[in-house]
Amino acid sequence: MRKYRNTELLQKPVKQNNIVFIRNDIMADIPLGCYTIKSHGAQIARLHMYDWIILVLLAVIDGLLNIIEPFHRFVGKDMMTDLRYPLQGNTVPFWAVPVIGIVLPCAIFGGIYFKKKNFYDLHHGILGILYSVLITAVITDAIKDGVGRPRPDFFWRCFPDGKDLYDNVTTGVLCHGEKSVIKEGHKSFPSGHASWSFAGLGFLTWYLTGKIAVFDRKGHIAKLCIIVLPLLTAALVAVSRVDDYWHHWQDVFAGAIIGLTVASFCYLQFFPYPFDADGLWPYAYNTLQLAE
Repeated sequence: MRKYRNTELLQKPVKQNNIVFIRNDIMADIPLGCYTIKSHGAQIARLHMYDWIILVLLAVIDGLLNIIEPFHRFVGKDMMTDLRYPLQGNTVPFWAVPVIGIVLPCAIFGGIYFKKKNFYDLHHGILGILYSVLITAVITDAIKDGVGRPRPDFFWRCFPDGKDLYDNVTTGVLCHGEKSVIKEGHKSFPSGHASWSFAGLGFLTWYLTGKIAVFDRKGHIAKLCIIVLPLLTAALVAVSRVDDYWHHWQDVFAGAIIGLTVASFCYLQFFPYPFDADGLWPYAYNTLQLAE
C-alpha cells in the first residue's frame, strides 16, 4: 500500500536547513517520493534561479573568449618541422561535441525521470552537467587565448599555397593565409573537444555510477563495463583530435584532466559519493525525504 502526504500539511511552504519544501493542494494526491515537474518544477526553478542566471553569464563569457584574438606565440622557421602536418577536416565535427557531451546525458536523465518521477534528480542532473561543461569551456578557452600554442597544421594555415615567408631578422613567420584560419591555428592548447567531452561524459559516468550502485560490494563487475563506456567515448573523441592533426597529444591530455576535474566537482556539488548509502539521489531529495 502506497503512503500519501497528509493533506493537513499541504497549506504553506516549510523551510528547513535553507531548503524550501512546498506544500500545496496540488500535491495532496501525489505519493511520497514522487516529485514531478507539475508538483515541484516551478518551485525548484525559482529556488535555483540565481544558478541559472550565472549559467547564462558563463555562456556569454565563453562566447566572448571565442571572439577575442588569442595570443600569437612566436613561430620561427626552425619550429616549422613539427607544424607541417596536413590541414584536414574534423572526424568529430564541432556541433557533435555538445550532442555527445550534453544532449545524450540529458536524454538519459530524462529517461530515469519518466521512470522514477524524481524532478530533483532531473533538475540537478541537467544543471550539474551544464555547469560542468560551461565552467570547463571558460577555463579551456581562457587558457587557449592566453597560451596561443600553434596547432600541428599551422604551416598550412599560415602558408596555404605552400610558399613560406619569414622575417629576415627574427626568422618569424610572415603569414599570408586567411585571418580566421590563422586565428584558429593559435588555439591548440588545451583541446576543447577533449575537455568538453570529458566534462559531459565524465559527469555522466559519476551519475551512472550512483544510479546502478557500482560500489554496492556485491561484486557485479559488469557494472564497471557500463560506466567505462562514457569515458571510452570521450577518450575516442580526444584521440581523434591528434589523428586529425588539430592538436598535440599534450593538448588532449590537459583537456581531459580539466574536463574530468570540473565534472567531479560539479557532480559532488549536487550528489553524494556513489558509494554513499544515499548515493542514488541528490542531496536535496534525500533531505526532503528525511523531513517528510
